[in-house]
Amino acid sequence: MAGEFSRTSRIGDQLQKELASLIQFEVKDPRLGMVTINEVRVAKDLGYADIYYTVLGLDDNAERLAENQAALDSAKNFLRHRLAKEVKLRIMPHLRFHYDTSVVNGARMSALIDQALRKDQKNQDSEEE
Repeated sequence: MAGEFSRTSRIGDQLQKELASLIQFEVKDPRLGMVTINEVRVAKDLGYADIYYTVLGLDDNAERLAENQAALDSAKNFLRHRLAKEVKLRIMPHLRFHYDTSVVNGARMSALIDQALRKDQKNQDSEEE
């Protein structure tokens, strides 16, 4: 049981919590929307941390997505510096932000399944008549 979670996953969890707080309360960029940090994957050598995020109410708007990505990219050195103060690590990973499309893809798949079920139900109802 003790070896169930690797050191990098524990570090990723801690970075996720700290980043969520820092982005919400300390990053003052008007381009930045309501960001949710979904996952942080840390490289085994602690060289990089890949941060997957979503933005509330983005709705596949490419322009707003680019603005949010630019805001996070411009704040990553500030965030790395603040994380180094909060999380005691000998090496603080470089931050790389990635928009997480899994939520959007999941919603689209759910809508397609609902549509197929409604169509199937209509076909069953028309066959019974």
